[in-house]
Amino acid sequence: MAAPLSLTVNGRPEVLAVSPDLPLLTALRQHLGLKGARFGCGEGQCGACTVLVDGRPMQSCQTPLWSVDGRSITTIEGLGVDGEPGPIQQAFLDEQAAQCGYCTNGIIMTLAGLLSAGPRPSRSAVIEALDERHLCRCGAHPRILRAVDRLLENAPHGSPDLKVGAPE
Repeated sequence: MAAPLSLTVNGRPEVLAVSPDLPLLTALRQHLGLKGARFGCGEGQCGACTVLVDGRPMQSCQTPLWSVDGRSITTIEGLGVDGEPGPIQQAFLDEQAAQCGYCTNGIIMTLAGLLSAGPRPSRSAVIEALDERHLCRCGAHPRILRAVDRLLENAPHGSPDLKVGAPE
């Protein structure tokens, strides 16, 4: 067992005294009680476990805890404010953009990273990012893209204010 690892999760400082090789996903789910990131393939291919690390989407099942020591982690639970859904979550609800819902949290996290990274992405950039990072077979893709369109329409100047990493 190595020295405790420190990270900020959804705006809160956390110290974990666990194996530094433990996957971030396991630490989030089993040690911090954050169940929004899901175990899918365990190989970093499906995207169900996606979280933001310093604002960038990463598959947490393949991310060892030592690699995020001192960094900021945002999970799906960190996108809302005061128990209310964040803008991306609300757009997904409004467009009913989840069918089975298993991969949805990871897709939302990738979108949060993409939309908060800088200038407004094109629709093709959104599609490319989702195709590259997520395996979804339930057929909700048109509704997911409508949710993205809704987000971008409601943010006339650049990307929407996502409040990523806001403390609960």
